[in-house]
Order: sequence, then structure tokens, then C-alpha cells
Amino acid sequence: MVPLPVTRFAPSPTGLLHLGNARTALFSWLYARHAGGRFVLRVEDTDAARSTEASVTALVDDLAWLGLDYDAGPGREDPLGPYRQSARAALYASRFAELVGRERAYHCFCSATTLELARKRQIARGEPPRYAGGCDRLSPAEVQWRLAANEPASLRFRVPASQTIRYEDLVRGAQSFDSATLGDFVIRRADGSASFLASNAIDDAAMGITDVLRGEDHVANTPRQILLLEALDLAPPRYGHLPLLVGADGAPLSKRHGAASVSDLRDEGYLAEAVLNLLFRLGHTPAAEGWHTDAERRAGFRADHLGRAPARFDLDQLRHWQQEAVRRADHGTLSAFVPALVPAAESDAFLAAVRANVILPADALRYATIVYGDLPEAPPAVLAAISDGGAALYAAAAAALDAGADWPALTGAVRAATGRSGKALYRPLRAALTHALDGPELGPLLALMGPRRARARFSAAGALCAASVA
Repeated sequence: MVPLPVTRFAPSPTGLLHLGNARTALFSWLYARHAGGRFVLRVEDTDAARSTEASVTALVDDLAWLGLDYDAGPGREDPLGPYRQSARAALYASRFAELVGRERAYHCFCSATTLELARKRQIARGEPPRYAGGCDRLSPAEVQWRLAANEPASLRFRVPASQTIRYEDLVRGAQSFDSATLGDFVIRRADGSASFLASNAIDDAAMGITDVLRGEDHVANTPRQILLLEALDLAPPRYGHLPLLVGADGAPLSKRHGAASVSDLRDEGYLAEAVLNLLFRLGHTPAAEGWHTDAERRAGFRADHLGRAPARFDLDQLRHWQQEAVRRADHGTLSAFVPALVPAAESDAFLAAVRANVILPADALRYATIVYGDLPEAPPAVLAAISDGGAALYAAAAAALDAGADWPALTGAVRAATGRSGKALYRPLRAALTHALDGPELGPLLALMGPRRARARFSAAGALCAASVA
């Protein structure tokens, strides 16, 4: 029987959850859920100087908002935890001692300055920068007296010579690396903390992670981690490296492309389902087009549908999915869109009137201001449409309101008085009532704004026409 997959999302809590990492979390979650497996959240907080508890809290909140529940992680511990690397130092120390005992790791006393100079010389010679060696040849006695003298020392993994590392990438296919290109790498820093390469790989094995989806910027780490785990007699997981997320211009995604983090989008009013429908398509080709529900995403996710080309984030596409999400959302979900100036008793009627024209809460605020507040300044095109209506049209509209007419009766009365119909009738009426040339249906808006406010706007439009004639 094939064991169920166990995937993980392992962010560093040094800032907000950006969209690239959110996509990695989504794909890892879908990979597990599609097969009925487990999804683990591990907080990689070994960088004590930059990791913050606020980032952990925001991360957990963002995952919950996206609906990406985890089976084990912070706040949901199990025997394979703890799920914060800062609490796992004893495990790393034990594994490092094993490697030293097997002569697969050694102490390195090289200073940062020495290493940087060596790196520059290698680059100048056109060589790939890697540890040139030296400390690997120190005698045990010299190592002991230097440690006893409290000389700072990192721990390096001894990469075997002339070995080919092969693995089948879930996204990129067959991969092959020559160990001679890797160089001995640091597994424990001079301050005693485990490096990313070491802690990440050791924890994957200790937590039973079977499949790892992560960004393609980690491709170079994979052969090193495979060697490390094999040296500890531990089975590496299957790796899959996702294409990077870029903006429409092909540059790495940043705030200038309209989105930097999940919380940014959340604060702007984007709905989680809109974000998920977009992320589901960034680097993954669904079998079916159109909107996908949570259940459809779980059923439709396929690792062999993951592509290798950079995935382009397009704000217009996100707005498209947001519009679809708003159309499908219930009134409870959209209640947060209703501005405070809308009377509570009219909240449902207001949403019903504007829903088809709303993408973000800012749109709802604009329409609420039009209905219940002061009109924005009319641009030239709107002023032209008002003038085209003529004073007689607005006088007929005001008279219809005085007679208690609703929208169908009002337009019928104006049509009878002026002979206008179609665009020639509705365009000037919309311009006068909203100072816009398009928007929600006017009948529901008229009912919400009431006869007093509508009459004042028709009177103002008629006065503008009279002034232009004079």
C-alpha cells in the first residue's frame, strides 16, 4: 500500500506572507489534500535577529483566512513536534555529533573576511564560489586546542568527491549534479545555530515529510540536502521546485505590481476565494476553465500539471476573480463592504443594488456616497451629457417625482414630455443623478436616494442647462 503524502509549508517568520509563498502553501496543501494526506506547518525561526512573534501570528492568520488548515504545527502540536525550529536545537546537536563522529563534518575556523577574499578570487578566475578547503585537513589535536581556546568555529559538511547526485524532480523531471561543484557547506554556524540547509533537511526527515514543493530558488540546495540526509541514513523526501512568481513585466513580483502580501490584499477587501482562484492558476494548469470551488481545487490539483515557466501575476486577472467572488458571495460575506453612511435598515437593498458593479469595498463606498452623500465633481463628459438633456427633461423628471412616480413611471413621464427614448433619455438622467455615465441600474439607486435628493439633483441639472443657454 502506497503511504499517504505528508507535505509541509516551512516559512521564516521575518515578515508578511507574500504571494509567492502563499502559492507554495496552497500547492503543498492541495498536494496533500488531493490524496487524503497530511499538511504540516513548520516555523523556521532560527534567524533570531529577524524572526518575530508578530510575523508568526500574521502567518497563521493569513493561512486561516485562505482556508489552508494544517494537521500539525504551532498550536497543534503532536509527538513529531515542536514545530518551531528554535525549540529543536537538541535534535540538531545530536545529528551534528553523528556527522562529526562519522567524519562527515568538521570544524571550520575560517573568518568571514578570509572566506570573502577566497570567494572573490574564485569569481575573478571564473570559478564557481565554494569553500576551497583547509580546515578539513586540521589534525584532531589542533581542532581540540583551538576549540578549548574558544576560537569561533562553524561546522561544515564534508561533500564526497566524484559523486553524482540524481533525483526525479516533481516539476522539473530528472536532475543530476556533480558533487565536485558543491563545496563543503556550513551546517552549523559559528554561533551554534543550525543553518537552513541542515535544519530544513533534518526536520523533513524527523517529521516524516514525504513530498516537498518549494520555489526553484532552492534547486541548488537540494543535492546538498540529499547528501546530508544520506550521510545520516535518512531518506530524503521527493522534491518539486516551482517556477518563480513574477509581475506582468517579467520582473520579480513586488508591491509595484499591485500586491506584495496576502494581508495587503485582505486589507484592500479582496476575498479569499478570489486570491485562491488566481493562485491556483499561477504555475498550475487546471483541467477545467472557469471558477473553482474548494472541493474542485482539491480534486483538480495535479503535480504533473505544474509548469516550469515563470508564473505571471496579473492584477487585472485578480480583479476578474474578485468580481466572480463578489457575485457568488452571500450577504453576510459582503456586509463588510457596506460603508457606515448606509442606514442599517437599507444595507441589504444597497448591496442588491450595487453588487454587480462592485469589485472592492472602495467601489461600494463610491456608490454609497453617490446615493447618500454629495455628488463628486462632474467631469467634462458628464457635464456634456447633462447639457444634452436640456432643462425641459429635468423639469419633467422633477414633476414626476412630485407626483410620487417610481423609476418606470418617471422615465415614462419624461419620455412622453420630451419624445426621448433609449440612450438619449437614460444618459442625461444618469448624469444628473450620479455624475457618472455608467454604473448600477438607476431604479434601485433612485429608490435608495429618495425623492428629495433626486429632485435637488434634477433641479441642479436644469439650472446648469439654463445657465448654458443664457
